[in-house]
Amino acid sequence: MDFDREKMPKHIAIIMDGNRRWAKAKGLPANYGHKEGAKTLEKIVRYCNKIGLKYITVYAFSTENWKRAQDEVNALMLLLQSYLDDYSKRADTENIKVQILGDISALSVGMQKSIKKCVERTKDNTGVTFNIALNYGGRDEIVRAVRAIAENVRDGKIEVNQIDEDMISDNLYTKGMPDPDLLIRTSGEMRTSNFLPWQLVYSEFLFVDKNWPDFTEEDVDKAIIEYERRHRKFGGN
Repeated sequence: MDFDREKMPKHIAIIMDGNRRWAKAKGLPANYGHKEGAKTLEKIVRYCNKIGLKYITVYAFSTENWKRAQDEVNALMLLLQSYLDDYSKRADTENIKVQILGDISALSVGMQKSIKKCVERTKDNTGVTFNIALNYGGRDEIVRAVRAIAENVRDGKIEVNQIDEDMISDNLYTKGMPDPDLLIRTSGEMRTSNFLPWQLVYSEFLFVDKNWPDFTEEDVDKAIIEYERRHRKFGGN
């Protein structure tokens, strides 16, 4: 790789788009695309850990994805649960810390157990923090934060004039983490799809014209090099 590790992003967010498109192009059912996408994800997370990335956050299943065909949703949930069960056995040996962003209360009991087991097993790892956005919606996340803050105001724990950006950030799923420096979306689509709307306000965006199963370690290198070329002003000069 040809990038400057001192300037590389600390946190990369990824919208893993194109699994179904990849499968369709090959005349295969959507589930095959999701399975290949899971293999790609494992490879990319391992590589990001190797190069010293601190955080990687991926969009695995949104609150809107429940609208898809029931057969596809069921198959995707089984795949995600199997992925978590398998990953929890290996991620700790690779020093990867797994966290889930989203409302897990809406998931099956079995899925919730798999999530808790994986998170607990990897919580003390010191390598890359691997955030999986699962049953996640950006607006829903902000609504939940506002409700939590409103309850504290109602209970007299805080005053209205104490509410600031830091307080809102501290009530999001990403509490304690830096905002993403770089957002990557595959498949050529150019929108954020309700993903981390609060956290992405100053992130650099990179849209890659290939489907997620075809994304490689070399594409990570290219994304980091492109990021390092950009001058982030944060509203200044």
